[in-house]
Amino acid sequence: MADISLPQTIRGVPPLIPGIALTASLALCTAWLSHFSVVAQWGFGALTLAIVGGILLGNTIYGHLHAHCDAGVQFAKQKLLRIGIVLFGFRLTFQQVLDVGISGVVTDVLTLSSTFLLACWLGIRWLKMDARTVWLIGAGSSICGAAAVLATGPVVKAKASHVAVAVATVVLFGTAAIFLYPWIWHLAVPLLPGLTRHAFGIYTGSTLHEVAQVVAAGHAVGAEAENAAVIAKMLRVMMLAPFLMLLGEYVRRCLPQASDTKTPVTFPWFALAFIAVALFNSLHIVPARAIALINQLDNVLLAMAMAALGLTTYLSQLKQAGLRPLLLGLLLFIWLVIGGGIINLGVSAFFR
Repeated sequence: MADISLPQTIRGVPPLIPGIALTASLALCTAWLSHFSVVAQWGFGALTLAIVGGILLGNTIYGHLHAHCDAGVQFAKQKLLRIGIVLFGFRLTFQQVLDVGISGVVTDVLTLSSTFLLACWLGIRWLKMDARTVWLIGAGSSICGAAAVLATGPVVKAKASHVAVAVATVVLFGTAAIFLYPWIWHLAVPLLPGLTRHAFGIYTGSTLHEVAQVVAAGHAVGAEAENAAVIAKMLRVMMLAPFLMLLGEYVRRCLPQASDTKTPVTFPWFALAFIAVALFNSLHIVPARAIALINQLDNVLLAMAMAALGLTTYLSQLKQAGLRPLLLGLLLFIWLVIGGGIINLGVSAFFR
């Protein structure tokens, strides 16, 4: 294959520009493709296509561009995603946030705690895995994917190799869920006649790994599902801080070598900012035309974040993960899909 790498030095170009340009190009191309009826009838929205396109490029030609584009791609994956989620609040009102209500909080708490405890039992007792790797995979599966893994790493004093394995595992199954959840929706509608897109959105937000994956999966089902999914997910993300506090205390008691150092817990402020924007939007101060422009910008930012997520999803990482972490991730994924569904149905029936 011919070397298509860029010059080693690109004078006058800020380091973020190449990666941002690449993700923006992918976002615009996939937005154009999503308007074709053949693509739409398969349920592939612009966000899903952006991830798929990113994965295809990320595992082929992106290796030649990585050194020049990685800074911008990481910026899109982390910063632009959070900005996009905050701006997503302009699509919602505080009444919609309240509609998720106490039942959504209870659903998130039960799903989070059951998934993490199941990870500990399966990983440590049954699969005989290293405890730190199990805690990382459990945190990523139960809260918010790779972001939770990275936040949990310092708390449990994990090595870089543990973090890499956990990230690869949760990204794999979370990405697979993007394509599975719309299919589950179409399968569940005839089996559960009372199922609404709002309820399915809460199920999506309470069980899917990454924020970006929740947005993509909800978007594929419909706007109502997407809105409910993002709200449920943000409530779940805000549980990261108390989770890390509890886990940190447990680790200090179980691992004497970790008792001397106390790692500060970072709160996911963007989740609170999302709620604040939804509250502000409820006042109807911003003109409708401005809201429409903000939503268009938000679509572009989210699609860029999806493209960046795809570009950094490397199939080679699966070899590094090994069989047991992948098996643990698979079992937790099955639990989230089936057990999470049971939790959602049970909580919904209880609060009806």
